[in-house]
Amino acid sequence: MLAYTKMRKIASNTSPYTGANGFRRIDYIKITIFGFGLSALWSCLHIIILPMRILDFVPEALKNTYLDLLILTGLILAMAVQPIVGAISDRSGFSWGRRRPYILLGTILAMLFLSGIGLGGSYAAIFVIYCLLQISSNTAQGPFQGFIPDLVPEGRRGLASGVRSLLNIVGGVALIALIAPFMDRYFTGEGSSWLWLALGTPAIVLLGAMLVTVLTVKERPGAGSPQLPLLPTLYKSFKIDVKARPDFVLFLVACFFIFMAWATVQGHALYYLMDVVGVTGPAEATRDLLIVVIVCMLAVAYPAGRLSDRVGRKPIAVSSGLLGALGIVALFFSQSYMHIMLSGGILGISSGAWMSSQWALATDLVGKGEEARYLGLVNMSSAGAGAASRLIGPVIDFFNSLSPNLGYQVMLLACFIYFLVGSLLLMKIKGRGLTEVA
Repeated sequence: MLAYTKMRKIASNTSPYTGANGFRRIDYIKITIFGFGLSALWSCLHIIILPMRILDFVPEALKNTYLDLLILTGLILAMAVQPIVGAISDRSGFSWGRRRPYILLGTILAMLFLSGIGLGGSYAAIFVIYCLLQISSNTAQGPFQGFIPDLVPEGRRGLASGVRSLLNIVGGVALIALIAPFMDRYFTGEGSSWLWLALGTPAIVLLGAMLVTVLTVKERPGAGSPQLPLLPTLYKSFKIDVKARPDFVLFLVACFFIFMAWATVQGHALYYLMDVVGVTGPAEATRDLLIVVIVCMLAVAYPAGRLSDRVGRKPIAVSSGLLGALGIVALFFSQSYMHIMLSGGILGISSGAWMSSQWALATDLVGKGEEARYLGLVNMSSAGAGAASRLIGPVIDFFNSLSPNLGYQVMLLACFIYFLVGSLLLMKIKGRGLTEVA
């Protein structure tokens, strides 16, 4: 009986992919480092590079509209590509794993298309290149999402999610702090070499993260689910049994609203600081705000992941959403640059707790044997939120034309509503892994 109990304990804490020696500390880094590279790439592009790059081609009064149209289209493509490629990788059986081949291919293509952001000579050219970059990047990201449920013992997934969130946060802020002065110099007409430095930095980081992942992560050969024809696989990529998984559906909708709030604030931060605060170096001011946000995220991301393993995912996730709403209220009434930074700190604490608890909750709710597909759907929800957040660009420009900066006040009101709706939806979830973890 004692031997049987011991075997049960080992089985409950060991993934079939970890082997007899279990999951080591260094493995947390190996399976999440690619997220560091992806975060570095997209934070640099969406927050600093693209908002300033398109000013070379579009009217000043319509900059929010043109920027949001560009990113909206790319994120719609991300919504389609991630779950499809994730589902295909679930059913793949390559000799060196079912995830890494797609990560290698997607990254190589992304490197090629990233250079096109600097070469494009018109808004239309940037538009097409950006869409191709989204497709290639998400070809890698969809399968990458399967590493945590594939390789991490169930009782340690909150910790793994915390490590993942930590690396994502560090990747984003580290490079933004570096490239912001490059883009401010490009913006003031000091030469295109500064643009190429800004583009080359995340490219090198992404390449390095891909190499570490492909060379060090060990997957079980041929570990995919049973093979299905391509068309049924594509159909099943988007299929959810609503009756069997009502909690997962509620979770997706809650994620949509909460991510939409953060995406709206983050995506328009540079123009907000330029127009409302009137800073002369918008890229570096955006960098300073993000440093405040991310320092606060770093302070809570890891402990929030650990705490979610002890007290449950739901209390942490709901609290983070409500705190986000409070941060928006503080930002709305901010009257100075310093007040804006303090508001950013509140939002950073909210975001750090959310990123850890949300991903841990996602891994609890996904379908067994189809982890990459379900996590692709979670990312489809966040990508959809990012896309929906870009619908507000024309609204901002319209209300700004009626009264200076009125559009940004409307934007903040919308974000407050998004946070509240998402938090209320999370309260309705009743599934396992939410209020307590065995």
